[in-house]
Amino acid sequence: MAPQRHLSLLPDLTADRVEWPVPFVDGLDVLRGFRGRRVVVLASGDPFWFGAGSSIARTLDPSEWRALPGVSTFAYAANHMGWALQDTGCFGLHAAPLTRLRPVLAEGQRLIVLLRDGAAVQALAAYLRETGFGDSALTVLEALGGPRERITHTTAQALSGDTEFSHPVCAAIAVQGMGDALPLTSGRSNDWFENDGQITKPPVRALTLSALAPRPFEHLWDIGGGSGSIAIEWLLAHPTLRATSVEPRADRADRVRKNAETLGVDRLTVVTGPAPDALDGQPKPDVVFVGGGLGSDLLDWLATNLPKGTRLVANAVTLETEALLALAQAQHGGELMRIEIAHAAPLGPKRGWKAAYPIVQWSVTL
Repeated sequence: MAPQRHLSLLPDLTADRVEWPVPFVDGLDVLRGFRGRRVVVLASGDPFWFGAGSSIARTLDPSEWRALPGVSTFAYAANHMGWALQDTGCFGLHAAPLTRLRPVLAEGQRLIVLLRDGAAVQALAAYLRETGFGDSALTVLEALGGPRERITHTTAQALSGDTEFSHPVCAAIAVQGMGDALPLTSGRSNDWFENDGQITKPPVRALTLSALAPRPFEHLWDIGGGSGSIAIEWLLAHPTLRATSVEPRADRADRVRKNAETLGVDRLTVVTGPAPDALDGQPKPDVVFVGGGLGSDLLDWLATNLPKGTRLVANAVTLETEALLALAQAQHGGELMRIEIAHAAPLGPKRGWKAAYPIVQWSVTL
C-alpha cells in the first residue's frame, strides 16, 4: 500500500499494488482488512516524524508491524542548508494552518516546514509577508533525495506568484524582517489579543499564570474566557498542554477561537454557555481558572465536582466577589492575595500614580 507517487517508482512486481486512499484515515480500514497477509506500506522518510507511522501503529497490535525508517525530509533539508538540526524548528504543516508558526517567528530563527503541496509554498510566502517577515530567506526544496529534486533560493518578498512547485515539497526559512516576535513569557501585551475590553491585564495575567503553574500534559478549564488570553497563554507555555475555555457570550467565544488561531494554538476547546451548566460532560481538568461569572453557586459546584487534587485559581475585582473568596478561603484553605498595580499618568503639569482596581486572587488545591 502506498500513495500513487510511491507506487509509480516501484519496478515490476507480482505483489498486489493498493493505492492508499484520500483522506488518509480511510486507508487504515483498508490496511486492517489485510490482516493475516504480508503487507508493505511505503511512506516517505522517517514515518514517525510528522509521518504516517504513529497513525498506523495505533491501529495495529505491536506484534503486527515493524518499521524500517529512511532519511527524513528534515535531515535532507538540514544537510542541504548546513543547519544543525537540533537548533532548527521542524514543523509538519500538511494539514495544519500556517499560523502554527506564529509563536516562533523571530529574527534569527531557522525553520524547516513540511507543506501540503506546491500551492502551499505561495501561501507560506504570503503569510511571512503579512506578519512582517517578508525579508526571510526562503529555500524551497522539492522531491529531496529523488530524481526530481529541485532547489529554489528566494525570499518571501521576492517569490513570484507565477512560480509553481510540485509535491512533495518543504521550505527552509531563515527568519528575517521587522515583524513583531511573540514574547516567550506570560503577561504578553493586550495588543496580541483581539478584545472588547474584557481581558485580564498583562501584569495580572502574568501573576495568574504563575499561580496556575502549568505542567506538561495538564488540562485547564478557563471559566469566563473573555478574549481567551489566559487559556492561550497557558497553551503557549508547552506543546502538551490542553485547555477548555467556557464563555457565555457567543461573540466573545468566537473571539477566543480567532485569537487562538491567530497565535497558532490549536489545543483549545471553546464552549459557549454559562458555567457551571456548560461544564457538564467536559473532560475533567487538572487546573481551573475563574476569571468571570464568579458566584457562590459556581464555587460550590466546583468544590463538589472537581477531582481531588485539582488546582483552582480565582480572581475577583468587586467587593461582593472578594467576600466570596474570603469565605471560600476560610472554608477550603489556600492562599489569598491582593494585587494592587498603579501606572504613571499625567497629573496636571506633572505626573502621578494612577491605581487600577485591586485584584483579590485565591489559589487552592482542592
